[in-house]
Amino acid sequence: MDQERNMDIEKESTTTLDYSKRAQWLRAAVLGANDGLVSTASLMMGVGAVKHDVKAMILSGFAGMVAGACSMAIGEFVSVYSQYDIEVAQMERESGEVEKEKLPSPSQAAAASALAFSAGAIVPLLAAAFVKEYRVRIVAVVAAVTVALVVFGWLGAALGKAPAVRSSARVLFGGWLAMAVTFGLTKLIGLHGL
Repeated sequence: MDQERNMDIEKESTTTLDYSKRAQWLRAAVLGANDGLVSTASLMMGVGAVKHDVKAMILSGFAGMVAGACSMAIGEFVSVYSQYDIEVAQMERESGEVEKEKLPSPSQAAAASALAFSAGAIVPLLAAAFVKEYRVRIVAVVAAVTVALVVFGWLGAALGKAPAVRSSARVLFGGWLAMAVTFGLTKLIGLHGL
């Protein structure tokens, strides 16, 4: 009887997920998507402040998405590869052997980071893509980004077991502030021809 119970406990312990690692990846994905959303929306709002043309706004957003995704992927690759090197050295010091299955994957981290950034960046691009009228396009971008910011704030709170309203409000106001500052400063510079 005790032997069966011990076997059940061993079976449970080998099949349980490591939620701390899962939470780190999910948190990184939410932050990457939020970064893509706010960066791209702010860039599009800044260009939209001085260029009312839909093409200029979309091209700037697309360029921002590609540049941001590449930057995030390279940064994540370098960061995780440094962690990889440290963990390999630690394993060699402790046991003399390297357990590959316990090591992080720099390529996987880079791909996930680029994908998360792009997923966030696509929201303002899609919101602006089909609207020719300038004022309606600006409102569409702000509305779509607002919804996404609230969702990302809620998701971050759910992952961190934090208060959802406070987290969503913080993410929302931060995103609005970034878009407003970018729009305002670009408009100011555009008006004065600097």
